[in-house]
Amino acid sequence: MYESKHHPLLPWAQFRTRLLLHFLGALGLILFSLLLGAAGHMYFEQHNWHDGFVNGAMMLGGMGPLTPPLSNTGKLFVGLYAMYSGLVFVATIGSLLAPIAHRVMHKFHKQDM
Repeated sequence: MYESKHHPLLPWAQFRTRLLLHFLGALGLILFSLLLGAAGHMYFEQHNWHDGFVNGAMMLGGMGPLTPPLSNTGKLFVGLYAMYSGLVFVATIGSLLAPIAHRVMHKFHKQDM
């Protein structure tokens, strides 16, 4: 996907396209995760879709659920979804920073040659 050290840097237009693709991938991951969180709250805690959405969004944002889970399966879901949300945060930041970090490293390597 990325150019090797033996290739020149991407032109700015192609680099912007790469950034856009990474952004769209990160946005897709966030939307999927938000739907997963909302569906889990609706299924395990019998929330309506408004409450399921806001609880999923709050957890995905790192704030925690607005309403504490009442059932044991709801507590298990909230705990697992909280761990999943942390991994989504790391993956999203990594996906957004990867093209920039690669370009910087590639440019420094080209200057050494």
